[in-house]
Amino acid sequence: MSVVQELLAKIQKQIDSKNLNDSRDEKGEVIAVKDGVATISGLNKAKFSEIIVFESGIKGLVLDLDMGSIWALILGGVDQVNQGMTVQSTGEVFSIGVGEGYLGRVVDGLGNPIDGLGDIKTKETYPVERIAPGVMTRKSVHQPLQTGIKAIDCMIPIGKGQRELIIWDRQTGKTTIAIDTILNQKDDNVKCVYVAIGQKESKIRRIVEELKAKGAMDYTVVVNAPAHSPAVLQYIAPYIGITIAEYFLYNKQDALIIYDDLSKHANAYREISLLLRRPPGREAYPGDVFYLHSRLLERSAKLNEDYGSGSCTALPIIETQANDVSAYIPTNVISITDGQIFLETDLFNAGIRPAVNVGLSVSRVGGSAQTKLVKKVAAKLKLELAYFRELQAFAQFASDLDETTRKRIDRGTVMVELLKQGNGQPLAFYKQATIIYAGLNGYLDTMPLENLKTFEMSLYEKLDTSYQELAQEMKEKKELSKEIEEGIKNLIEDTLKSM
Repeated sequence: MSVVQELLAKIQKQIDSKNLNDSRDEKGEVIAVKDGVATISGLNKAKFSEIIVFESGIKGLVLDLDMGSIWALILGGVDQVNQGMTVQSTGEVFSIGVGEGYLGRVVDGLGNPIDGLGDIKTKETYPVERIAPGVMTRKSVHQPLQTGIKAIDCMIPIGKGQRELIIWDRQTGKTTIAIDTILNQKDDNVKCVYVAIGQKESKIRRIVEELKAKGAMDYTVVVNAPAHSPAVLQYIAPYIGITIAEYFLYNKQDALIIYDDLSKHANAYREISLLLRRPPGREAYPGDVFYLHSRLLERSAKLNEDYGSGSCTALPIIETQANDVSAYIPTNVISITDGQIFLETDLFNAGIRPAVNVGLSVSRVGGSAQTKLVKKVAAKLKLELAYFRELQAFAQFASDLDETTRKRIDRGTVMVELLKQGNGQPLAFYKQATIIYAGLNGYLDTMPLENLKTFEMSLYEKLDTSYQELAQEMKEKKELSKEIEEGIKNLIEDTLKSM
């Protein structure tokens, strides 16, 4: 027997003699309680992520192990845990019930219903901490997840199983993009989970009412850990959310999860880490905050056929301070995700909504999932807008412009106007394709800007009525054949005549 084998056998013998797996009868005592974190002595066999029960019936989650003591997060009822209380080990890892029963419900950061609609019936129990799907179980992103937002679906497409970051300062429309994406899943059979971390109660109430009014709560779960809730609940809420979403992922369905937002999640973890005596690193965050977010986002994936072909798409939101994307948390999440949608304060203030910065935004894998129809129609849209931005800046200092430059600026102005979209008004991909086709192919170059919205509404109305066959053909074929292109041209010309 080699030296290594002898050493391994010795370690295994010591582990077996300790009987670490049997911790159910072990009891401990609370030494101290600080801001939702309890220090406990006597639980020598406790395991990381194990559930313990305090004398008052409140549960705790073991999050740090030390010589002679452990630290545990108090899961609710912080005021019911006091120094000197006895604590019982359970030997169980932190788990929650999952299933279809969560759809249409609002739950707290631990998955308990808070909407007054009674208990949630669950089918199975999933561990809250779970290893992400491995490389061999995944499949490359190849199916589109339509947001219904022209600027995103045409230029920064998202695929099922992708992780696309939405980032910028507060009050720039980040949550609006996420909610519009949920609304657009109504006919696509995608189950949605919206995780609100550290948000105002009034904001969440407004979002839930909007989802109810538009029939989106039927396929949506809202996990709410508001600003006034303990840091413990704000820390756990995203993991509860992804556990609920994983039920659909592993049961051959498509899911979408939104984390709003991970900046506040990192702040909550920083608060907990200081109580757990974890040393702060860059910008006072503990070093493992990167692992915190990576193990969360890696659980979103597209599974291959052998594992049911389910998918879970993640849209994490990050709020920057004064446009600083080089700060610690933004750079961490940027490096984990498959692309970023950058918003811009100046565009938002100028009335361009959604305020997507097309130059900075990128989708690294979504292009392979984009619908062929939209991909072909909008192929040169990003380039046109980039040219327009450059020429617009140049034109400010030029008194006389040549005809080609003037036409390019006019075309760019039209495209910017066409990409504007109201809140809660997601568009089907074939409608996006028709309006973008009209703009890029010069049909609207001479039209006054104030008439563009009227033209757009008239175009959609004709698609829903007299051009229903064309709309159906685009929905089924999802590509720009000669017949479909001819139909789009006739539709545009017909709409122009009726103006």
